[in-house]
This record gives sequence, C-alpha cells and structure tokens, in this order.
Amino acid sequence: MSPSQLQSISTYIDILLRWNARINLTAIRDPEEIVTRHFGESLFAARHLFPKVYPVPSVSPVAKDVDVDAANDRRPTTNGSIRVADLGSGAGFPGIPIKLWAPNITLTLVESNHKKATFLREVARALRLTHVNIQNVRAEKLPPSTFDVITIRAVEGLTNILPLVRTLLVPSGRLALLVGSSQLDAARSAVSSFTWDPPTRIPESKSRVLILARLS
Repeated sequence: MSPSQLQSISTYIDILLRWNARINLTAIRDPEEIVTRHFGESLFAARHLFPKVYPVPSVSPVAKDVDVDAANDRRPTTNGSIRVADLGSGAGFPGIPIKLWAPNITLTLVESNHKKATFLREVARALRLTHVNIQNVRAEKLPPSTFDVITIRAVEGLTNILPLVRTLLVPSGRLALLVGSSQLDAARSAVSSFTWDPPTRIPESKSRVLILARLS
C-alpha cells in the first residue's frame, strides 16, 4: 500500500485505541494484532471484491527515485457509482479499509449504536473520506434495491439478516461475508436466491473464511 494509505491506517488505529478506552469497539488492544486481524481481513475482502484496483505498476522495493504514491494514483480505479454497504459496521471493519483500498466507491456504514456511529463519523472526518454515509439506523430501515455490494462481518443473527440483505441488493448485487467456517452451511441455506462462490480461507487464520455470493 502507498505511504498515504499506511498513514491513514495509523491514524485510524490511534483513534480506535483512544475511543476503545471509553466504549467497547474491539476486544483486540494490541496495534499489531489490530493490523493483522482487522485490517488484514478487511483488505483481503477488498482485494477479492475489487481486484482491478491493484496491483500497482511493478516497482522494486529497492528502486531509487520511485514515487510510490504517484504510482498508486495511476492504478485502475473502480467506478464511482458502485454503492457498498457495511451492515453492523461497529468499529468500521471491513467498510473503511475497503474504502481506503477502493476510494471511488460510495460507502454506507450502517450502525444502530449511537456511540459507535459517532466514532465512525470521527474516523471518516479524520481520514478525509468522501462519499461516506453513516446511517445510525437498523438495516431494516434502509430502502430496498439500494446497494451493489453488501459486506457483513461479526454480525449476530447472520441467518436472520441474510433475507434482508437480498432485498437491499440490486439485481446481480454481491454479498461478502467474513465469517467462521462453521457458519457456512447455515449461511448458504438461509436464502435460496444467492449463487455462492467457494469459500476462501483468510491468511493467518485457522477458521475464518471469506465467501462471496451474487444475487441470482
């Protein structure tokens, strides 16, 4: 990632740790583990959802006089009309790292907890993110057929929310689940209108997987 993206991640972690002392955003307190568990998993999903954003033009890590930020600015970008919703966003994962990866998406962070929604607004302001909408509502309040992509991570009642996801997606919309492998069968059987890709194991994890689906 570029130096500016890494700086955004560093700023994000600082805000997360400060807020986490007041409200429970994450049980993980160690910054390196936050990078591995939260950012690593989120960016892994981003890479599979938007593979054309990277790789950047091939650059040797020891090459001289190479502007990595400029190289990243020339990378292919996603269409700005792609509307992504992160349901039950909590501390902003995976939604905000996906936005850092694919800056041209329009991102909606859905979080019913008022304090967590306030945290998300502070992060969005601090990172100067544009086209980010924080919805402090339950997902049931969102209008149908609104989003091209929906992401879900660490949401309770997964099988209950999947039928709602189907109504929120546009035709042929995509769903990205970051879940434990034990939840796969229940997720697949919750609704019949998704075509599921094979699950992909998340690196450095024993049981966490990414599974993508498309609305049939």
